[in-house]
Amino acid sequence: MKVFDESMQARGERAFLLGWAPSESALDRVDQEMAELQELAQTAGAQVVGADIQKRAHIDPALFYGKGKVAEVSSLREGLDFGLVLTNDDLSPRQQRNLEEEVGIPIVDRTALILDIFAQHARSREGRIQVEVAQLRHLLPRLTGGDNLSRLGGGIGTRGPGEQKLETDRRRIRTRLRALEREVKQLQEERSLHRAGRERLPFRTVALVGYTNAGKSSLLNALTAGGARAENQLFATLDPTTRAVRLPGGQPCLLVDTVGFIQKLPHDLVAAFHATLEEVQEADLLVHVLDASRVGSESRLETVHHTLDELGLADRPMILAINKADLCSPESRRRLEMYSPDRYLGSQLVSAVTGEGLDGLRSAIGTALGSSMDAAEATIPYGSLEMLTRWRRYGVIESEQFTTEGVHVTGRLPQALAAAVSALDGTTGQAAISGAPGT
Repeated sequence: MKVFDESMQARGERAFLLGWAPSESALDRVDQEMAELQELAQTAGAQVVGADIQKRAHIDPALFYGKGKVAEVSSLREGLDFGLVLTNDDLSPRQQRNLEEEVGIPIVDRTALILDIFAQHARSREGRIQVEVAQLRHLLPRLTGGDNLSRLGGGIGTRGPGEQKLETDRRRIRTRLRALEREVKQLQEERSLHRAGRERLPFRTVALVGYTNAGKSSLLNALTAGGARAENQLFATLDPTTRAVRLPGGQPCLLVDTVGFIQKLPHDLVAAFHATLEEVQEADLLVHVLDASRVGSESRLETVHHTLDELGLADRPMILAINKADLCSPESRRRLEMYSPDRYLGSQLVSAVTGEGLDGLRSAIGTALGSSMDAAEATIPYGSLEMLTRWRRYGVIESEQFTTEGVHVTGRLPQALAAAVSALDGTTGQAAISGAPGT
């Protein structure tokens, strides 16, 4: 069992962490998960005072953990003065109720903890609704008889947009869920319209994906000089952020920062955030941001691969951006500079803090998207110079020559705009212009 130094932690709700390992060989994996659970707890505002892992071949159907371990945790309450137990594993409603009766304090499992963090960090209306849907789906089977959510208090695992709305029975919760799901569908349709509007522009979309706190938002800011929220904590970003960036050679694209992934990502959460994750599914290229400074990066890489596979993105082109190079030892840097798994088009060691490798990453993105830029040559009539403005904005101009017929231009264009310019060449161009992307 571990007891943590309180002086190193922010004051908050005092919590004890409890995990389970089925065998000695699983201990390394569970140790990593417990370290992550501690980060999750601290992100939620808890003060972690101790942790323990039970080594047991099988879980107890009634308590999940063995009766002896549960009694041991209960006996530690007075000495360590904690009022909350956070479990690394998800519990059934029955197991949670039984544990609370045995220990005498609230028990919050991993899923409820992650949902609590999402409830704190959701900023947009869509994000808040999606979190509430996931919370309700998780809490609904945990209500029995005359229980209501008011008995849960207001601490970790019970926060959220619907906290006061949900002092009700199962019927009213289901009614609330149906209303929220209708609103999510409406927001999904609105997002589809916005996305359709973007698709009419000759921009390709690149989505930043990766494990939570890998530095995706910081990398987005570094690549675009933007102001996306970037904090050193888990799940700081829930709502997708889109920024425009011009790549080497002048090609523009859109970069999208999305919610981070995590081990044991709750199924309800994936389902609830389907609308947000559509931004990833619609991207032309993925940039997987990997935190090079973390122990266990290999397992985190596998977690991201598994989540992308679940989203149907196994074959989507992807570049690996190995971030936080400034925190790596020289030995780690040498190893990472040679690291490029087969699943990726290539890899780039970068630092969002120092700027190292960012030009190389921009070039790699440009190369991956390069097939969408066609060589183009056309004479644009003087009466249709708005098309020349679009060329400058969305493509690359290599030469311009003013002639009696118009401006003769050579360069490169996104495929959609190249077709419009081709139709315009040598004509008045009015029909082609009306069908071209707007400014």
